[in-house]
Amino acid sequence: MLFTRKAAAGVWLFLAFERVLTAQIPVSSHTPSSFHPGVENDLGQWVLDEGPAVNATGHLVFETANSLLQHWPNTRHRIGHTIVPGTIPVGTILYHGALSGPHLPTALDWVAVEPDHSTYFCKGPIETGCWHLTLAVTRPMKVLYFDGSSAARLLEGTMDTQDLVAWSEMKPKWVWNEERRIKDLCEWGEKYGVNGFVRMDMNFEIMICNFTSHMEIVSFLNLESMRIGISTDPPPEGLNTIRHIFEFMHSASWRENYPGETRIMLDFSGLVSFYDTALVPSLVSRRVGLDRWDHRVAGISPEDIESVQDRLAQALARPPATTSGFDWKTVLRVVVDRYASRLEFIQHLLNLTLDDGSIFDHAQQIQRQLRTVLFPYTVFAALPPNTSVTANATNSWAAPVFRECATSHAASIASRGTTLTPSEHLLLQAVRETTHEICRVVTKMWASGMNFGVDAFYPPEQRPEDDHIHALIGEWKEDVTQLISWLDWSVWVKCRPACGFEEMCYLPTWPFGFFPTPGGPLQAQWSRTTVLLYGQTQTKGNGRDHNPSVSDGGSHMKDDSDWQATKGSSGVAFHSRIWTA
Repeated sequence: MLFTRKAAAGVWLFLAFERVLTAQIPVSSHTPSSFHPGVENDLGQWVLDEGPAVNATGHLVFETANSLLQHWPNTRHRIGHTIVPGTIPVGTILYHGALSGPHLPTALDWVAVEPDHSTYFCKGPIETGCWHLTLAVTRPMKVLYFDGSSAARLLEGTMDTQDLVAWSEMKPKWVWNEERRIKDLCEWGEKYGVNGFVRMDMNFEIMICNFTSHMEIVSFLNLESMRIGISTDPPPEGLNTIRHIFEFMHSASWRENYPGETRIMLDFSGLVSFYDTALVPSLVSRRVGLDRWDHRVAGISPEDIESVQDRLAQALARPPATTSGFDWKTVLRVVVDRYASRLEFIQHLLNLTLDDGSIFDHAQQIQRQLRTVLFPYTVFAALPPNTSVTANATNSWAAPVFRECATSHAASIASRGTTLTPSEHLLLQAVRETTHEICRVVTKMWASGMNFGVDAFYPPEQRPEDDHIHALIGEWKEDVTQLISWLDWSVWVKCRPACGFEEMCYLPTWPFGFFPTPGGPLQAQWSRTTVLLYGQTQTKGNGRDHNPSVSDGGSHMKDDSDWQATKGSSGVAFHSRIWTA
């Protein structure tokens, strides 16, 4: 009996809710304004058919900031556009592969965040082994982080932002001059108390300016030397190299996605972005018509270089107590968490092929997903009017939903704008522009579904014709495809199907997967059938030809049990069996 009463109560509540919904009235000029302080209440500016400006960069600032210290997105987009101050906390363990015996480096040198990385540089004769140093941070270490694959010595622009800090200009001829680079960076950073510069290639590394000022020795061990290098020797020498390289990349995969490298605490309030059009206007025209892959810092004007250096100096000199206290890393991530998987699922539904018999039910399923995304913002009065042809044509009746969705993540931050740093104002604008476009597209799609009569909450008197539903789904598909392409979130780039226990999803990472082309610089070699790691092998395509998207992810790499070796003209070539979407 108790179950029956509960069931009856549930049915009654559902019917009552349906009755309330059908009693709603169309939106009018007396629609209540937003309760968010500081939110723009003029509904005329919330137009669903106006997309972002061609040269808008808010979404680029958003995604680069959301990707900081994550290996996967910074491998995918190797040319960095962001510089951020940070701190390495007390107690952090760092590693160094010594080249000259059991001696603490007295000169400028590098440390790794993983021993799998540092042991790669632990060199010594096989007879005597090598020396591996483990260090612990004894007081907070001030560092500066360059995003992208900033330790990959490539001529395509991976070192641009470092060059500007060290030398106030790009010096491509010095791309391999690491000794001069670390020396000049440390001289520049000394006046700001910077003791390290964080970069990434195979994994994250730190250029250390002074080994004795912030660290102490934990251990200095005599290890067996790694037998790594290009060789014509048959296994086990060759397989030992492959195993170590695989584990090297495996350790980097731990930091592939959010939260990324957590041992380095970034100060988002001091972030400097070359996508900041107010700070660096000279790069706007140079990006016109280019894919993000081809965006460079090269071409920046001398005036903008000076502006960047001034902004960095202000950020490094500012006391921590003067910041707003907002957790920008979380602010950005909450937006991604809210929309990434749902947009991906909606795109999946739109890509299914269906016959006319199920097309209406399918459209209703997609409409339910759109309603789910917008449910927290679907104000009670937002319904399409039955009398206004103009309102239906422009979907202006849905403007309150668009507004509430677009402002929900940033309204409270905007109300405290006087306490924000210039970097935080940039991040706030990035959140606004990104959520504005997401909510514009999703609201437009949902409103179209309402108008076409595919919303199950408001069933039409007569089912829409199949041709009209096909046209609606075609419009939806175009809208979602353009939105996902514009956002370009790396969270959507993945191996499909997902990797198993003995596999690893992999993007070409410096220096594995980069090989010289005749008469040209090192380039990334993408492969649809093999992952190129060592020596030479047959590949098809390159990084520019194969840009992973939501439906076309990276490559699956199996561990050493599935490595295959083939004899090449310059030695032994190893590759793995892989599967791609």
